[in-house]
Amino acid sequence: MAITAGMVKELREMTGAGMMDCKKALTETNGDMDAAVEFLRKNGQAKAEKKAGRIAAEGIVKTVVRDDKVAAIVEVNSETDFVAKNDEFQGFVDAVVNQVADNAPADMDAFMAEAWAADTSKTVKDALVEKIAVIGENLNIRRFERVEAENGCVVS
Repeated sequence: MAITAGMVKELREMTGAGMMDCKKALTETNGDMDAAVEFLRKNGQAKAEKKAGRIAAEGIVKTVVRDDKVAAIVEVNSETDFVAKNDEFQGFVDAVVNQVADNAPADMDAFMAEAWAADTSKTVKDALVEKIAVIGENLNIRRFERVEAENGCVVS
């Protein structure tokens, strides 16, 4: 089957993967969009496992406060400070801090296993692996804290 630029564009918009990765996935799956998405997911998992040994010591810390009663703070690390300035990375960190504020996870293992708010068919760990594949660096949700004030208020 001939792979068109429109098909590559559609797959790229669906997954956020690079153009060449999308073209390769469509070529490998003979233009089957669903199979190409699965191919990219497996490929992303392999890329994430390859990058897991790299040190992620840069990154950002983000805080969110809700109604002066609930606050959450997270640290998400990347390999370079350039990625920490990237809009894609910052959007991911925003989603992570909002997830912590909304769900009050008990610990890091429980947090990584819970359903991702943006796509409940994935876990937080799956979303992290997907971002590693898209951004191309090792990323790490290092730590988080959530504070809730019953009497009084919380400020950032």
